[in-house]
Amino acid sequence: MNRFLALLPLVGFFFLSGCGGPDVGDSCETTGYVCLDEKQALECRQGVWRALPCRGALGCLESSDSIRCDTSANVAGDNCANSAEGRGLCRADGLAVVECRMGVLVETESCQACTQDGTQIVCQP
Repeated sequence: MNRFLALLPLVGFFFLSGCGGPDVGDSCETTGYVCLDEKQALECRQGVWRALPCRGALGCLESSDSIRCDTSANVAGDNCANSAEGRGLCRADGLAVVECRMGVLVETESCQACTQDGTQIVCQP
């Protein structure tokens, strides 16, 4: 009996270590997203899970039928989702536009004031 109790934590460790969600760099065979933590999502892209920052105040939120990653404070150089390809957003300080190009946010235009209303971006020179 005492040997069984001594082995129980070890068996539990091996059992639980196989549980959990995907991690950056793990292979995947699906499409879509999961929240890695409260400030980061993972996207299955080209067979590999890759990190997507969710720097905005809402972070990464997972509900029963969707994943929401707040990218409103993301910066040039951050990874961006396949679904955001070709789309832009105002930089958090409102002085530039960043656009998702080939999976990475790139600063495309400097502004005196950048405003965004839905998908429309206005960059005032």
